[in-house]
Order: sequence, then structure tokens, then C-alpha cells
Amino acid sequence: MIFMKKEKRNSQSDIMESIISLCKRRGFIYQGSEIYGGLAGTWDYGPYGLALKNNIKNLWWKRFVDDRDDMYGMDAAILMNQKAWQASGHVGGFSDPLVECSKCKHRFREDQLESQQQRSDPKTGGPKVRSLSCPDCGGALGPARQFNMMFKTTVGAVESEDSISYLRPETAQGMFVNFKNIIDSFHPKLPFGMAQIGKAFRNEIAPRDFLFRAREFEQMEVEYFIRPEEWEKQFDIWEKIRMDWCLEIGLPKDKIHIREHAKEELSHYSKRTTDIEFDYPFGQKELYGLAYRTDFDLKAHSSTSGVDLSYFDEETKERFIPHVIEPSVGVDRTVLAVLSSAYVEDEMGGEKRIYLKFAPAIAPVKVAVFPLLKNKPELVKKAREIYALLKKEFNSSTSLGAGAVEFDDNGNIGKRYRRQDEIGTPYCVTIDFDTLEKGAGVTVRDRDSGKQERVGEGELVKYISGKIG
Repeated sequence: MIFMKKEKRNSQSDIMESIISLCKRRGFIYQGSEIYGGLAGTWDYGPYGLALKNNIKNLWWKRFVDDRDDMYGMDAAILMNQKAWQASGHVGGFSDPLVECSKCKHRFREDQLESQQQRSDPKTGGPKVRSLSCPDCGGALGPARQFNMMFKTTVGAVESEDSISYLRPETAQGMFVNFKNIIDSFHPKLPFGMAQIGKAFRNEIAPRDFLFRAREFEQMEVEYFIRPEEWEKQFDIWEKIRMDWCLEIGLPKDKIHIREHAKEELSHYSKRTTDIEFDYPFGQKELYGLAYRTDFDLKAHSSTSGVDLSYFDEETKERFIPHVIEPSVGVDRTVLAVLSSAYVEDEMGGEKRIYLKFAPAIAPVKVAVFPLLKNKPELVKKAREIYALLKKEFNSSTSLGAGAVEFDDNGNIGKRYRRQDEIGTPYCVTIDFDTLEKGAGVTVRDRDSGKQERVGEGELVKYISGKIG
């Protein structure tokens, strides 16, 4: 009863702090450069965070590339010729409005401050924008100026205008500049897509909300090339595909919202964009984007480079620039959405419990194997045998991923259960004296319910396979 009262007092910010604390405590995610005081907007993935992220990426690649016959994988270079970014519009237009406090000199994005400082007008019920002031010290803010978010660097030993390059702010352009290479190498028929998972970098003015807005992040993107007249049909198809993906990785349907971009907020390349927004602990925010980029990018690169990026249809004898549908997925935002939706506080055995209710397909550890007592060699030996059996069976499965099975003998059995609950392990297998003396099999504990079941050794692999798919 005491816990339930406390749970009601928890604010969404408290939940966010609890998730961040769990991520550090259990080896999911650490602050970047932490021993030096950190570096804002950077995060380091520990063993379990890396496993979670890789499971998400592997599942995405399987669904969007390996399971399809119309997709071509890419891994384009992060550094590109600066002319590619000039053609795409990023050098001239990839910027946000920056304001600086005259008192504390802290800098902010003006559009974010406007959103944060909106209040409801009691007379009309509509939004009322207050005069902007510094959220840190209350000081006056200076006029807005545009700030390009790309990280600029130089390539080669001599710095000059010609040596300028940028850390890519998106992965899409690496696919557009390789469009002709794919056409020449594979001769694909429309519609077809190019897919890539890779790092992107944005010099955010004010990174915030844990993994949500960072300076270094990962994207999973598809550029799907189509005939111009088919764009509405293909847009609807990809709407359904990305919604199915959200449900497959365990995101609750009631926390997912589709938002249509108004005409005035569309990117310069887009004719239509919809976002999947997710109910994070800090509010409803963008998770995935779906954009109809028309033929903007291929035309721009063709014009700037002087290389023909048109497509010739052998059947109709037509030559034209294909149009593009782009489903874009943020890896880190997906990790954060999965963590926040999986985070559960409940009570078990009269004690408060925290656990991560991951879908088995993306859980960092699928099965943990315990000896009941670590100081009994016969139990440890048998537990090691069963661990090796499960590890051989499941770690070799690309659908489950390396590290799917873990051996744990640290602390008493209760502490092990709690630790594995916080890691999000769906099933724990315990070897006890009945396993040795009575041949009674092993105990399999379910993470969500805490219920335990005896399973024969010979049936264990089949039993676990049926549970985790």
C-alpha cells in the first residue's frame, strides 16, 4: 500500500530519471566522456544497451531488407564531397533559429522556447505565447540568428575552401549519390529501394531529453524509388509497414500517434510528410518520419554533378527521374521509446520491483541460467552444461543475436531474479537439487508474472524456443 501511494506521486520526470538511473546501473547507457564531466549530447552504449540496439537494428534489417526482393543495402561513407551537401540544400538551409541570453550567455533554439513558454489563454482557451526569457536565469534574450547544425571539418593536410567537408547530418544523401551505381550494377526494376543504417551528426544548440535529441545518433533509412504517378499508393503502403514495425518491437498502440505536417512546416524537398509520434515520459514527440521527397534529390545531384541520374524503363522505353518515398527511423529514439514503454514498477512478494517488459525479439538477454547455490560444485557444473547447451542453440541464431543466453551466479537467487528483471530477461532457468537427485528437470521463471514451471532437460530447448520465437 505504501508503494502504491508513492507510485501515484511519481511524475513523468521522475519516471524519466528512473529510466536513466536504471540504464547506468545495469550497463545499458552511460554519459559520454563521463569521467571528464561529460560532453552534452553524447551517449555511450554499454553491453546491454548495445545488445538492445543491435537487436533492433538486426530486426529492422531483416524486415526491411532481407525479407524483401526489392531492396538493396548500402553503407555509404560518412564524409562526402562538399558539393553533395550544397546540392541537397544543407549548406544553405540546414539551420535553426538561435537566441542567446544577455545575462548568462546560454544559447537556445528559439522555436523550442516558444513551444515551452506557451500557456493557455483563460479567455479564449487557445495558446498564448509569453515574451521569451531565459529559462535558466530569467534574463533577456537577444535577437534570433540562424545557426547551421552541420559539423564542419577539413579533409587533407592543407586547409582551404576546397578541403571543407561535413559530418553527414542524415544518411539519405549517401544513397542518392549512389543511385546510378545501383542502377548500373544491378539493373533493378521500379519500384525498388535502397536501405542503410548509419551514424549521423547534428550540432544541436540544446541537446536534451536523454537519447531523444543528441549530437551523434544513428538512423535506419529507406529511399524507395517509384513512378511519379504511384506516390500516393506507395505512401499508404509504407504508412502501414512502419506501423506494423512499431507493434512488432513492442511499442503500445495507444502511445503511437500519426501527425500530418502542415504545408508551412514541410521540408524544402517534401510534398507530404507524416510523423509517427510517441508518448515519451517528457511528452508526445517525433519518433519516425515518412516523407514524399518527389524527385528533388536526384534532380539536384544530377544538375550539380553533371551526371545523368535518370531511369530508363526497358518495357515502356521511357526515361525519367524517379520519385522517392522515404521512411526514416531513428535508432536511438527507438531505443528510448522501447525503454520507456517497457519500464514497469510493480510489487512482487510484498516488495517493490522494477522490470523491463521487452518483447523477446529485442531483449538483450533472452535466457539467464542459474545454479541455485554458487558454492555447490555439482550444481554449478550442471548449470554450466545447460548454459552451454542453450548458448550453442540460441547464440548461433541470427534472429536472437549474440549474448542471448547469460550465466549468472552472483548473489542469492532473489537478487539474481531482480537483476535479470531490470535487464529485461524474459526467462530464468534455475538448476537445483531436484534437477540432480530426482531428474525433475529445471525451473523456468517467467519475468512478467514471476510464475515458475518445471521443465524436463530434454524439453528445455523446445520449450524456450516456443516462448521466445
